[in-house]
Amino acid sequence: MPPIFLINLERSPQRLANSVMQFNKHELSFTKIDAIDGATLSQAQINKHYCETLNKKNYHYPLSRGQIGCYLSHRKAWQAIVDQKLDYALIFEDDFNLTSDIHAAINRINKLEMQWQLIKLCAYKGRKRRIAYQKTLDDGYSLVVHKKLMSGCCATAISYHGAKQLLAATEKFGRPIDCDLQHIWETGVCGYSLMPFPVIQSTEQESDIHVRSEKQVKKAFFKRKYQQLIANINNKKATSEFINEIHQEHFKQKRSLSSFLFEKPS
Repeated sequence: MPPIFLINLERSPQRLANSVMQFNKHELSFTKIDAIDGATLSQAQINKHYCETLNKKNYHYPLSRGQIGCYLSHRKAWQAIVDQKLDYALIFEDDFNLTSDIHAAINRINKLEMQWQLIKLCAYKGRKRRIAYQKTLDDGYSLVVHKKLMSGCCATAISYHGAKQLLAATEKFGRPIDCDLQHIWETGVCGYSLMPFPVIQSTEQESDIHVRSEKQVKKAFFKRKYQQLIANINNKKATSEFINEIHQEHFKQKRSLSSFLFEKPS
């Protein structure tokens, strides 16, 4: 069983209790990652990783302290993977519901023979996205590459190399974390989704991250549309390259297996 990290704010005991109930129900142990409360950060602590220059260049509104704290909390979890030299870990935010398939899903990940960096285990608020590549696995699962990586960070599997690369790529950031993860041409970390998703994001709990007002977002409408256009172009190219790499690796594996099976005995 891989390590499970739960990101939870100290001032959110009810969300912790709900998470404990979910894990206990499925007999899963976990380690709590004390989330970083953006409201308590000094400006110096914020400036260590959050870059206002990058934000103005790459995003359409300044991040709230809650969004910055959320990002730093995930970086804290990635750092734990690297520090402990884990093959991979599951990272949960504290607003999830586990399905009865969670153990089968974990076993399926454990059996993957390919190299991977990031696997989404949940769709943000149940949203759907068009699929660009799909590899059917046993046990009724598929490993999917969406045309654009699913948003949200409710439940994700991160490998050691994925965590190390993400830490290096996000030493300075200016976007929300799930948005940055979608910029795979910048992070160098391409992601899959394990479907059907074994985790469902809870809609009963209000997020601890304060959402920007519609008025503030609309002020940067044209900037946002331009950023989306450029991102769509870059994402299409990067996703296509990722899928080509998958096909090449699959071809190499088949050729290697064929050589082994039909090699003449000496």
